[in-house]
Amino acid sequence: MNIGPVALENPTVLAPLAGITNLPFRLLAKSAGCALVYSEMISANGLVHGSKKTAAMLDTLAAEKPVAMQIFGVEPEVMAAAAEIVEDAGADIVDINFGCSVKKVVKTGAGAALMRDPARAEAVLCAVRRAVSIPLTIKIRTGWDPSGNQAIALCRIAETCGVDAVCIHPRTAAQGFGGRSDWSIIAEVKRRILLPVIGNGDIGSPEDALAMLAQTQCDAVMVGRAAVGDPFIFRRILAVLKGSSPRLPTASERIEAMVRYLDASVAHIGEPHACRMMRSRLGWFAKGLPGASRFREAITRLETTQEAFEVIAWFAGQLGVCRFNDPEKIRVASM
Repeated sequence: MNIGPVALENPTVLAPLAGITNLPFRLLAKSAGCALVYSEMISANGLVHGSKKTAAMLDTLAAEKPVAMQIFGVEPEVMAAAAEIVEDAGADIVDINFGCSVKKVVKTGAGAALMRDPARAEAVLCAVRRAVSIPLTIKIRTGWDPSGNQAIALCRIAETCGVDAVCIHPRTAAQGFGGRSDWSIIAEVKRRILLPVIGNGDIGSPEDALAMLAQTQCDAVMVGRAAVGDPFIFRRILAVLKGSSPRLPTASERIEAMVRYLDASVAHIGEPHACRMMRSRLGWFAKGLPGASRFREAITRLETTQEAFEVIAWFAGQLGVCRFNDPEKIRVASM
């Protein structure tokens, strides 16, 4: 699959997840075989007005390429200026969010609200397309009613504005993440437009990914919540696509993921912030393992990288992962 000049090695994509798909997490997904990773949603206003915190969300490394940066906003001129900043920061693709249904975003006219304002949506898309030379994608929902008519209408506008691909999460704005996504909307959009289509919604297993590709004829599948704590799902999807049996991650691989995630997070946002974040996030990788509840309790008090390494080492020992039976070996593994 190609998105403009950007060629994807396989049909797997990491969804933009607010507060989760920062650089360290994207690196984990990439190492598991994901072909394209998306940033979390970034405020166009924040970028244009020089917010350092917002600008830091554009940090990227060669190891995660290609990477798409997703922006949200409502003013065409601001969105165009933000897209230029995204391009200058080294993104391979700029994506516009038409799917966020969170009230504080919708009430500004951004996110899913743009799906019921086709004139403004077109103005935003055309302004951004004129502003950047990198590929432009959009991520949308079904719309504000279950018919899918708004999704089809917006995709046709996107085609005329020079968008390079669309991603469809076939839930209505009112559904949020509740209920079931309607994959038939993905299939209908795929039949109606010539652009590459990425399907998203309710992919919780490799078999789900295979089923979506078969049922909708979409060009790629985007995985969101199922990848949280289990970036290895991309590896399993690729195995199924190749006709092989998917292999669950070993305890050793989960420990290694914790180490890489911790190390990259400290490097990216600094030790104090990273350790506070790890109090909940390291537990993602322990789900279902013996002693996971004790591990989750232990990490709630993390203050330093040293403490984090020691708790991971203790847990590794409990699991019999001898390679990581002391903090010094963990440090060496993370280098």
